[in-house]
Amino acid sequence: MDNFEGQMSELKNSFPDKDIKVYDEAGIAYIMIPAVMLPETCNPNLVDLLFCPTQRDGYPSRLFFSEKVISKTVRNWNTDTVILGRPWHAFSWKLVVNDNLLKMILGHLRALE
Repeated sequence: MDNFEGQMSELKNSFPDKDIKVYDEAGIAYIMIPAVMLPETCNPNLVDLLFCPTQRDGYPSRLFFSEKVISKTVRNWNTDTVILGRPWHAFSWKLVVNDNLLKMILGHLRALE
């Protein structure tokens, strides 16, 4: 991904109070953003996010949640993924491929509105 360091700075500026970290598991990079507030129409509305900016599970990118989120729009959730030693949940959502980390994460989150 082009300008990864610059994009990480943009992410950290967009989530200034979060301890954003990059992890690698089995050669796949993940970006963890803890305690992200979702729209108030979501339950729960505070979750940890784990973003995989590269292809995984047949999706061009994948956003994982620490808990299954109930929102106005019903989503098809996968609830049996373990990454970095903990369970994660993701819904079926194919985002148009983009090379900007922040825009990709926000694109995934928009599916919960």
